[in-house]
Amino acid sequence: MSDAGLHLRLALDRPGFVLDADLQLPPRGITVLFGPSGSGKTTLLRCVAGLERARGQLRFAGQDWQDDARRIFLPTWRRPLGYVTQEAGLFPHLDVQGNLDYASRRARRGDGAASLDAAVGLLGIGHLLRRPTAELSGGERQRVAIARALATQPRLLLLDEPLASLDPARRREVLPWLEQLRDELALPMLYVTHSADEMAWLADTLVLLEQGRVRACGEPVPTLARLDLPLAHEDDAAVLLHGRIAERDTRWQLARIDFDGGSLWLRDDGLAAGRAVRLRVLARDVSLATEASPPGIASIQNVLPCTVRALGPAAHPSQVLVQVACGGSVLVARITARAADALRLAPGQAVWAQVKSAGLLR
Repeated sequence: MSDAGLHLRLALDRPGFVLDADLQLPPRGITVLFGPSGSGKTTLLRCVAGLERARGQLRFAGQDWQDDARRIFLPTWRRPLGYVTQEAGLFPHLDVQGNLDYASRRARRGDGAASLDAAVGLLGIGHLLRRPTAELSGGERQRVAIARALATQPRLLLLDEPLASLDPARRREVLPWLEQLRDELALPMLYVTHSADEMAWLADTLVLLEQGRVRACGEPVPTLARLDLPLAHEDDAAVLLHGRIAERDTRWQLARIDFDGGSLWLRDDGLAAGRAVRLRVLARDVSLATEASPPGIASIQNVLPCTVRALGPAAHPSQVLVQVACGGSVLVARITARAADALRLAPGQAVWAQVKSAGLLR
Protein backbone atom coordinates (compact mmCIF):
# COMPACT_ATOMS: atom_id res chain seq x y z
CA MET A 1 0.00 0.00 0.00
CA SER A 2 1.07 3.59 -0.66
CA ASP A 3 2.48 5.71 2.17
CA ALA A 4 0.63 8.81 0.92
CA GLY A 5 -2.93 9.49 1.95
CA LEU A 6 -5.44 6.84 2.93
CA HIS A 7 -5.54 3.44 1.25
CA LEU A 8 -8.14 0.91 2.25
CA ARG A 9 -9.48 -2.43 1.13
CA LEU A 10 -12.35 -3.30 3.42
CA ALA A 11 -15.28 -5.72 3.35
CA LEU A 12 -18.11 -6.10 5.82
CA ASP A 13 -21.10 -8.46 5.65
CA ARG A 14 -24.43 -7.75 7.27
CA PRO A 15 -27.88 -9.21 6.70
CA GLY A 16 -29.08 -7.63 3.47
CA PHE A 17 -25.99 -5.43 3.08
CA VAL A 18 -22.39 -5.90 1.95
CA LEU A 19 -19.70 -3.24 2.12
CA ASP A 20 -16.88 -3.78 -0.38
CA ALA A 21 -14.55 -0.81 -0.84
CA ASP A 22 -11.08 -0.43 -2.35
CA LEU A 23 -9.92 3.21 -2.29
CA GLN A 24 -6.73 5.22 -2.60
CA LEU A 25 -7.46 8.72 -1.31
CA PRO A 26 -5.21 11.81 -1.45
CA PRO A 27 -3.24 13.07 1.56
CA ARG A 28 -5.02 16.44 1.73
CA GLY A 29 -8.29 18.14 0.86
CA ILE A 30 -11.87 17.00 1.45
CA THR A 31 -12.98 13.60 0.21
CA VAL A 32 -16.78 13.44 0.14
CA LEU A 33 -18.47 10.06 0.56
CA PHE A 34 -21.73 10.58 -1.31
CA GLY A 35 -24.75 8.43 -1.98
CA PRO A 36 -28.33 7.73 -0.90
CA SER A 37 -29.30 6.54 2.56
CA GLY A 38 -28.19 2.94 3.06
CA SER A 39 -25.36 3.14 0.53
CA GLY A 40 -22.68 2.50 3.18
CA LYS A 41 -21.26 5.99 3.75
CA THR A 42 -21.40 6.02 7.54
CA THR A 43 -20.47 2.34 7.78
CA LEU A 44 -17.30 2.98 5.77
CA LEU A 45 -16.47 6.02 7.93
CA ARG A 46 -16.91 4.00 11.11
CA CYS A 47 -14.64 1.29 9.71
CA VAL A 48 -11.96 3.91 9.07
CA ALA A 49 -12.38 5.11 12.66
CA GLY A 50 -12.11 1.55 14.01
CA LEU A 51 -15.63 1.74 15.47
CA GLU A 52 -16.69 -1.18 13.28
CA ARG A 53 -14.52 -4.17 12.46
CA ALA A 54 -14.37 -4.95 8.76
CA ARG A 55 -12.09 -7.41 7.00
CA GLY A 56 -9.07 -6.20 5.08
CA GLN A 57 -6.40 -3.52 5.22
CA LEU A 58 -6.23 0.17 6.04
CA ARG A 59 -3.12 2.31 5.88
CA PHE A 60 -2.88 6.04 6.58
CA ALA A 61 0.19 8.23 6.04
CA GLY A 62 2.56 5.28 6.18
CA GLN A 63 1.03 3.67 9.27
CA ASP A 64 -0.95 0.45 9.22
CA TRP A 65 -4.17 0.90 11.14
CA GLN A 66 -5.42 -2.50 10.07
CA ASP A 67 -3.86 -5.46 8.30
CA ASP A 68 -5.62 -8.74 8.91
CA ALA A 69 -2.84 -10.78 7.35
CA ARG A 70 -0.41 -9.42 9.96
CA ARG A 71 -2.99 -9.34 12.78
CA ILE A 72 -2.83 -5.56 13.09
CA PHE A 73 -5.85 -3.60 14.28
CA LEU A 74 -5.40 -0.28 16.05
CA PRO A 75 -8.30 0.61 18.35
CA THR A 76 -9.98 3.95 17.82
CA TRP A 77 -8.12 5.70 20.62
CA ARG A 78 -4.79 4.88 18.97
CA ARG A 79 -5.80 6.26 15.57
CA PRO A 80 -4.86 9.95 15.24
CA LEU A 81 -8.25 11.13 14.06
CA GLY A 82 -11.05 13.48 15.00
CA TYR A 83 -14.69 12.49 14.60
CA VAL A 84 -17.67 14.86 14.23
CA THR A 85 -21.27 13.66 13.93
CA GLN A 86 -24.52 15.45 13.08
CA GLU A 87 -25.25 15.64 16.81
CA ALA A 88 -22.50 17.84 18.20
CA GLY A 89 -22.28 15.81 21.42
CA LEU A 90 -21.09 18.72 23.55
CA PHE A 91 -20.96 18.27 27.32
CA PRO A 92 -23.99 20.19 28.65
CA HIS A 93 -22.45 20.84 32.08
CA LEU A 94 -19.47 22.68 30.52
CA ASP A 95 -19.40 25.95 28.63
CA VAL A 96 -17.71 26.19 25.23
CA GLN A 97 -14.28 26.80 26.78
CA GLY A 98 -14.70 23.78 29.04
CA ASN A 99 -15.60 21.54 26.12
CA LEU A 100 -12.54 22.69 24.19
CA ASP A 101 -10.22 22.39 27.18
CA TYR A 102 -11.33 18.79 27.68
CA ALA A 103 -10.31 17.97 24.12
CA SER A 104 -7.07 19.93 24.38
CA ARG A 105 -5.98 17.86 27.37
CA ARG A 106 -6.31 14.78 25.15
CA ALA A 107 -4.06 16.27 22.45
CA ARG A 108 -1.59 13.81 20.99
CA ARG A 109 1.29 16.28 21.17
CA GLY A 110 2.44 18.79 23.77
CA ASP A 111 1.22 21.96 22.00
CA GLY A 112 -2.47 21.37 22.63
CA ALA A 113 -3.09 24.96 23.73
CA ALA A 114 -1.68 26.32 20.47
CA SER A 115 -3.81 23.95 18.45
CA LEU A 116 -6.87 24.99 20.43
CA ASP A 117 -6.18 28.68 19.82
CA ALA A 118 -5.74 28.02 16.11
CA ALA A 119 -9.02 26.07 15.93
CA VAL A 120 -10.88 28.85 17.76
CA GLY A 121 -9.50 31.44 15.37
CA LEU A 122 -10.15 29.42 12.22
CA LEU A 123 -13.75 28.71 13.17
CA GLY A 124 -14.54 32.17 14.50
CA ILE A 125 -15.85 31.07 17.89
CA GLY A 126 -13.74 33.26 20.19
CA HIS A 127 -16.81 35.25 21.26
CA LEU A 128 -18.60 32.05 22.29
CA LEU A 129 -16.04 30.68 24.76
CA ARG A 130 -17.93 31.58 27.95
CA ARG A 131 -21.35 30.74 26.58
CA PRO A 132 -23.25 27.69 27.91
CA THR A 133 -23.69 25.09 25.19
CA ALA A 134 -27.49 25.20 25.64
CA GLU A 135 -27.45 28.80 24.37
CA LEU A 136 -25.68 28.01 21.08
CA SER A 137 -27.43 27.94 17.73
CA GLY A 138 -27.21 24.78 15.64
CA GLY A 139 -24.51 26.25 13.43
CA GLU A 140 -22.52 27.45 16.44
CA ARG A 141 -22.75 24.02 18.08
CA GLN A 142 -21.32 22.35 14.99
CA ARG A 143 -18.46 24.83 14.75
CA VAL A 144 -17.62 24.19 18.40
CA ALA A 145 -17.79 20.43 17.80
CA ILE A 146 -15.36 20.75 14.88
CA ALA A 147 -13.02 22.94 16.96
CA ARG A 148 -13.13 20.34 19.74
CA ALA A 149 -12.12 17.63 17.26
CA LEU A 150 -9.28 19.79 15.94
CA ALA A 151 -8.05 20.52 19.47
CA THR A 152 -6.96 16.87 19.82
CA GLN A 153 -4.48 17.49 16.96
CA PRO A 154 -5.78 14.79 14.62
CA ARG A 155 -4.02 13.84 11.41
CA LEU A 156 -7.34 12.90 9.79
CA LEU A 157 -10.76 14.50 10.37
CA LEU A 158 -13.91 12.41 9.89
CA LEU A 159 -17.24 14.23 9.54
CA ASP A 160 -20.46 12.20 9.48
CA GLU A 161 -23.23 14.41 8.05
CA PRO A 162 -22.28 17.27 10.40
CA LEU A 163 -24.86 19.64 8.89
CA ALA A 164 -27.77 17.23 8.47
CA SER A 165 -29.68 18.56 11.49
CA LEU A 166 -29.37 22.21 10.39
CA ASP A 167 -31.79 24.23 8.30
CA PRO A 168 -30.52 25.60 4.94
CA ALA A 169 -29.60 29.00 6.39
CA ARG A 170 -27.47 27.46 9.16
CA ARG A 171 -25.82 25.12 6.65
CA ARG A 172 -24.75 28.10 4.56
CA GLU A 173 -23.36 29.61 7.75
CA VAL A 174 -21.07 26.64 8.45
CA LEU A 175 -19.97 25.69 4.91
CA PRO A 176 -17.54 28.62 4.49
CA TRP A 177 -15.82 27.66 7.74
CA LEU A 178 -15.31 24.11 6.50
CA GLU A 179 -13.97 25.50 3.23
CA GLN A 180 -11.56 27.68 5.19
CA LEU A 181 -10.34 24.70 7.18
CA ARG A 182 -9.68 22.88 3.92
CA ASP A 183 -7.73 25.80 2.50
CA GLU A 184 -5.66 26.66 5.59
CA LEU A 185 -4.96 23.29 7.20
CA ALA A 186 -2.93 20.50 5.65
CA LEU A 187 -5.45 18.12 7.19
CA PRO A 188 -7.26 15.53 5.06
CA MET A 189 -10.98 15.13 5.73
CA LEU A 190 -13.50 12.40 5.02
CA TYR A 191 -16.95 13.99 4.79
CA VAL A 192 -20.18 11.99 4.65
CA THR A 193 -23.28 13.62 3.16
CA HIS A 194 -26.30 12.91 1.01
CA SER A 195 -26.69 16.65 0.26
CA ALA A 196 -25.75 17.52 -3.32
CA ASP A 197 -25.18 21.14 -2.28
CA GLU A 198 -22.64 20.20 0.40
CA MET A 199 -20.91 17.77 -1.95
CA ALA A 200 -20.66 20.37 -4.73
CA TRP A 201 -19.39 23.05 -2.34
CA LEU A 202 -16.71 21.03 -0.55
CA ALA A 203 -15.52 18.02 -2.53
CA ASP A 204 -11.96 17.89 -3.79
CA THR A 205 -12.39 14.14 -4.30
CA LEU A 206 -15.77 12.50 -4.78
CA VAL A 207 -16.50 8.89 -3.82
CA LEU A 208 -19.89 7.72 -5.06
CA LEU A 209 -21.26 4.77 -3.08
CA GLU A 210 -24.20 2.59 -4.07
CA GLN A 211 -25.36 -0.45 -2.07
CA GLY A 212 -22.03 -0.72 -0.28
CA ARG A 213 -19.85 -0.55 -3.38
CA VAL A 214 -17.81 2.22 -4.95
CA ARG A 215 -19.36 3.28 -8.25
CA ALA A 216 -16.88 6.09 -8.93
CA CYS A 217 -13.96 7.88 -7.30
CA GLY A 218 -12.21 10.96 -8.62
CA GLU A 219 -12.33 14.70 -9.08
CA PRO A 220 -15.90 16.01 -8.87
CA VAL A 221 -15.92 17.96 -12.16
CA PRO A 222 -15.49 14.98 -14.55
CA THR A 223 -17.36 12.59 -12.24
CA LEU A 224 -20.51 14.71 -12.11
CA ALA A 225 -20.52 15.09 -15.91
CA ARG A 226 -20.74 11.32 -16.49
CA LEU A 227 -24.05 10.15 -17.93
CA ASP A 228 -23.59 6.54 -16.82
CA LEU A 229 -23.71 7.24 -13.07
CA PRO A 230 -26.84 7.39 -10.90
CA LEU A 231 -26.15 11.06 -10.12
CA ALA A 232 -27.11 11.99 -13.67
CA HIS A 233 -30.60 10.59 -13.11
CA GLU A 234 -31.35 12.58 -9.97
CA ASP A 235 -33.73 15.54 -10.15
CA ASP A 236 -30.94 17.86 -9.01
CA ALA A 237 -28.30 16.40 -11.36
CA ALA A 238 -25.68 19.06 -12.04
CA VAL A 239 -22.14 19.71 -13.19
CA LEU A 240 -19.45 21.89 -11.65
CA LEU A 241 -17.44 24.61 -13.35
CA HIS A 242 -14.30 26.26 -11.98
CA GLY A 243 -14.35 29.96 -12.71
CA ARG A 244 -13.20 33.38 -11.62
CA ILE A 245 -15.10 36.62 -11.01
CA ALA A 246 -14.06 38.78 -13.95
CA GLU A 247 -16.41 41.77 -13.71
CA ARG A 248 -19.13 43.24 -11.50
CA ASP A 249 -21.99 45.25 -13.02
CA THR A 250 -23.20 47.62 -10.29
CA ARG A 251 -26.12 48.88 -12.35
CA TRP A 252 -27.77 45.47 -12.72
CA GLN A 253 -26.20 43.84 -9.61
CA LEU A 254 -24.65 41.08 -11.68
CA ALA A 255 -21.22 39.46 -11.77
CA ARG A 256 -19.52 37.93 -14.80
CA ILE A 257 -17.77 34.65 -14.10
CA ASP A 258 -15.26 33.48 -16.68
CA PHE A 259 -14.44 29.80 -17.06
CA ASP A 260 -12.70 27.60 -19.59
CA GLY A 261 -15.24 27.73 -22.39
CA GLY A 262 -17.05 31.01 -21.85
CA SER A 263 -18.62 33.20 -19.20
CA LEU A 264 -21.88 33.48 -17.29
CA TRP A 265 -23.64 36.48 -15.80
CA LEU A 266 -25.02 35.68 -12.34
CA ARG A 267 -26.38 37.54 -9.35
CA ASP A 268 -23.67 39.58 -7.66
CA ASP A 269 -23.04 38.16 -4.18
CA GLY A 270 -20.41 40.75 -3.36
CA LEU A 271 -17.32 38.66 -4.08
CA ALA A 272 -14.32 40.64 -5.27
CA ALA A 273 -13.12 40.56 -8.86
CA GLY A 274 -10.44 37.92 -9.34
CA ARG A 275 -11.94 35.56 -6.75
CA ALA A 276 -11.88 31.88 -7.74
CA VAL A 277 -15.32 30.26 -7.44
CA ARG A 278 -17.22 27.10 -8.25
CA LEU A 279 -20.40 27.14 -10.28
CA ARG A 280 -23.07 24.47 -10.01
CA VAL A 281 -25.24 24.20 -13.12
CA LEU A 282 -28.32 22.00 -12.89
CA ALA A 283 -29.15 19.86 -15.93
CA ARG A 284 -32.76 21.03 -15.77
CA ASP A 285 -31.59 24.64 -16.14
CA VAL A 286 -29.82 24.05 -19.46
CA SER A 287 -31.66 24.07 -22.79
CA LEU A 288 -30.21 23.55 -26.25
CA ALA A 289 -30.73 25.25 -29.59
CA THR A 290 -29.21 24.80 -33.02
CA GLU A 291 -29.26 28.56 -33.62
CA ALA A 292 -28.48 31.45 -31.30
CA SER A 293 -31.40 33.77 -30.51
CA PRO A 294 -30.86 37.35 -31.66
CA PRO A 295 -30.26 39.86 -28.82
CA GLY A 296 -33.49 41.08 -27.25
CA ILE A 297 -35.55 38.06 -28.30
CA ALA A 298 -35.15 35.78 -25.26
CA SER A 299 -34.85 36.34 -21.51
CA ILE A 300 -32.03 33.78 -21.18
CA GLN A 301 -28.86 35.79 -21.71
CA ASN A 302 -26.27 33.15 -20.83
CA VAL A 303 -25.80 31.44 -24.19
CA LEU A 304 -22.69 29.37 -24.94
CA PRO A 305 -21.44 27.77 -28.17
CA CYS A 306 -20.94 24.05 -27.53
CA THR A 307 -20.55 20.69 -29.23
CA VAL A 308 -22.61 17.59 -28.42
CA ARG A 309 -20.43 14.87 -26.92
CA ALA A 310 -22.91 12.20 -25.91
CA LEU A 311 -26.58 11.41 -25.36
CA GLY A 312 -28.00 9.06 -22.76
CA PRO A 313 -31.29 8.02 -21.19
CA ALA A 314 -32.74 10.01 -18.32
CA ALA A 315 -34.72 8.71 -15.36
CA HIS A 316 -37.99 9.01 -17.29
CA PRO A 317 -38.34 7.73 -20.87
CA SER A 318 -39.77 11.08 -21.99
CA GLN A 319 -36.39 12.73 -21.39
CA VAL A 320 -32.78 12.38 -22.48
CA LEU A 321 -29.49 13.64 -21.11
CA VAL A 322 -27.19 15.51 -23.46
CA GLN A 323 -23.54 16.09 -22.58
CA VAL A 324 -22.02 19.08 -24.38
CA ALA A 325 -18.48 20.46 -24.45
CA CYS A 326 -18.06 24.21 -24.14
CA GLY A 327 -14.35 24.78 -24.68
CA GLY A 328 -12.59 22.89 -21.91
CA SER A 329 -15.72 22.60 -19.77
CA VAL A 330 -18.69 20.25 -19.87
CA LEU A 331 -22.40 20.88 -19.31
CA VAL A 332 -25.27 18.41 -19.14
CA ALA A 333 -28.77 19.29 -20.35
CA ARG A 334 -31.93 17.35 -19.54
CA ILE A 335 -34.41 17.84 -22.37
CA THR A 336 -37.37 15.92 -23.76
CA ALA A 337 -36.72 13.07 -26.16
CA ARG A 338 -39.12 14.81 -28.52
CA ALA A 339 -36.95 17.93 -28.56
CA ALA A 340 -33.78 15.91 -29.10
CA ASP A 341 -35.41 14.20 -32.07
CA ALA A 342 -36.69 17.49 -33.52
CA LEU A 343 -33.20 19.02 -33.26
CA ARG A 344 -31.64 15.83 -34.67
CA LEU A 345 -29.02 15.91 -31.94
CA ALA A 346 -25.97 13.71 -32.45
CA PRO A 347 -22.37 13.61 -31.21
CA GLY A 348 -20.22 16.22 -32.93
CA GLN A 349 -23.12 18.55 -33.64
CA ALA A 350 -22.68 22.27 -32.91
CA VAL A 351 -25.34 23.66 -30.56
CA TRP A 352 -25.99 26.63 -28.31
CA ALA A 353 -26.40 25.91 -24.61
CA GLN A 354 -28.80 28.30 -22.90
CA VAL A 355 -28.15 28.45 -19.15
CA LYS A 356 -31.16 29.74 -17.25
CA SER A 357 -29.39 29.92 -13.89
CA ALA A 358 -26.40 28.63 -11.97
CA GLY A 359 -25.43 28.42 -8.32
CA LEU A 360 -22.38 30.34 -7.19
CA LEU A 361 -20.42 28.34 -4.59
CA ARG A 362 -17.91 30.31 -2.59
